[in-house]
Amino acid sequence: MKRVGWQVFLGGSLLALSALVYGIQYLIFRDARSIFYYIFQDFAFVFVEVLLVTMIIHALLKEREKSQRLEKLNMVIGAFFSEVGTLLLTYLSDFDPNLDRIRGELMVSGAWSDKEFSKVTERLRSYDYGVDVTRVDLSQLRAFLLGKREFLLRLLENPNLLEHESFTELLRAVFHLTEELALREDVACLPKSDCHHLDGDARRVYTQLALQWLSYMKYLKTNYPYLFSLAIRTNPFDQTSSAIIS
Repeated sequence: MKRVGWQVFLGGSLLALSALVYGIQYLIFRDARSIFYYIFQDFAFVFVEVLLVTMIIHALLKEREKSQRLEKLNMVIGAFFSEVGTLLLTYLSDFDPNLDRIRGELMVSGAWSDKEFSKVTERLRSYDYGVDVTRVDLSQLRAFLLGKREFLLRLLENPNLLEHESFTELLRAVFHLTEELALREDVACLPKSDCHHLDGDARRVYTQLALQWLSYMKYLKTNYPYLFSLAIRTNPFDQTSSAIIS
């Protein structure tokens, strides 16, 4: 009530001041016709002004809100790669029998342009991903993913994920692989048919993970050079990678 009363008082005061100014103008110039002419001129333009201001301000606020949501989302993506993504991509890529065909193209550097990122992204989209599950230590992979299960669940609950469909699909794929492994008590003795099924789940994760990693690398290069520097030194496709600067 106090807030409404304050607004009413302010509105009334402004109207009173406006009437006072117009009254002084009439006393000085004695030209009521001109006063009413300009009043109607200004009143007619108010609708256009409100339309323009509303559209511009709304667009600016919407763009700012979107930018803030994307920034929060990229923080989530960064946390994912720090906790799970980089290690998982390193592990799965080690069992890709065809990785040497594209490994050289994935040595991201600070000299890369947006064109280079786009070129390699298209290369990854057409690449025939593979994970030889028969060589994977499924017990080790199972233990790793189960240890990150709660972390993955918290990420899935983040409302900002609605802004990034591809990353959401990646999380679902990782979580599905985690569930598949969790429901197998002894992953060391699985039939060939079951290994084939897990091969498909692992390949799905590997495919989406590689594309999302490259997209995140591009984001870091543009926005956070110091984080990009560390990401280059821990490149999951570089067998000689090391965080230590030599």
